[in-house]
Amino acid sequence: MKKQVIFGIALALAILLCLPMQGQEKVVPLKYGNMDHWVIRNIKESAIIGGNQKTIYAVGPNMTIHGNTPYTNKGGSPWGSSNVLAHVSGIYKTNNSVYRDRHGSGYCAKLETHIEKVKVLGLINIKVLAAGSLFLGDVREPITSTKDGPKAINWGIPFTARPKALRFDYKTSLPNVANRIKQNGFSGASTVAGRDHAIVVLYLQKRHEDAKGNITAKRVGTMVVRYGKSTNGWVEDATYTIHYGDIRHMAGYHAATMGLRSTDYARNSKGKSVPVREVGWAAADETPTHLILQFSSSDGGAYIGTPGNTLWIDNVSLVY
Repeated sequence: MKKQVIFGIALALAILLCLPMQGQEKVVPLKYGNMDHWVIRNIKESAIIGGNQKTIYAVGPNMTIHGNTPYTNKGGSPWGSSNVLAHVSGIYKTNNSVYRDRHGSGYCAKLETHIEKVKVLGLINIKVLAAGSLFLGDVREPITSTKDGPKAINWGIPFTARPKALRFDYKTSLPNVANRIKQNGFSGASTVAGRDHAIVVLYLQKRHEDAKGNITAKRVGTMVVRYGKSTNGWVEDATYTIHYGDIRHMAGYHAATMGLRSTDYARNSKGKSVPVREVGWAAADETPTHLILQFSSSDGGAYIGTPGNTLWIDNVSLVY
């Protein structure tokens, strides 16, 4: 009888140990998401615009690349950025708005909105507002025209999990100004109403490619957070819930940033860049095929923002 009691207790204990613990979370870092490893690119701009030696950064394995070589993601890194090489009409030019910066004993990513200045033959000054953007995906270099810019970006990575939240460390430094500017290089700066925000967006999509290579998608999950004030130092382990299914009636829904999209590009199975057109909201229990995640120092779109808007990011993970 005593043996039976002991066996029963042992069996019950074994069963309990096999049960999932309620409330226990699993945190999975994104590859290179600790921002401690960077590719350093040393690029020589064309003499006609000053011939400057520029250093730009990419999130990836520790290595240095010399020369005006079109970049492809290294070491299996899933991260692309707004740091790109352009080659237009024989002229080499770079943009650097994502920087490697110190955080504790390691590194982090610093995203900054700034005015990129170009002086042609020492006479003609061109000024363009550029935001810092770090995202999952890649960029096909070199950029050869302003029209090709959006098409060069391959938004998102294959992804079939269903995380409950996004977690990362962040810090902001945002000028206290009421309005933004628009400066596209073809005219002087103009005022755009409304305060600039740093922004983080996460979209889970279920994509479909038809026989002609067109890509449509349904939105599976959504997470958007905007920052309008400077922080007092770092905010660690900031955690934001991913909402599944149709969220249009959710409190805090912001149509401009959370609504369905049709302006993002991705490469289809033939290697061609095509728009990803979201055609509806998926069921709340649907499984995605792709994950889009972007951190940006401004949220107004191309050429719109506030110079000096800065967002630091580190330790990016998904929570299950």
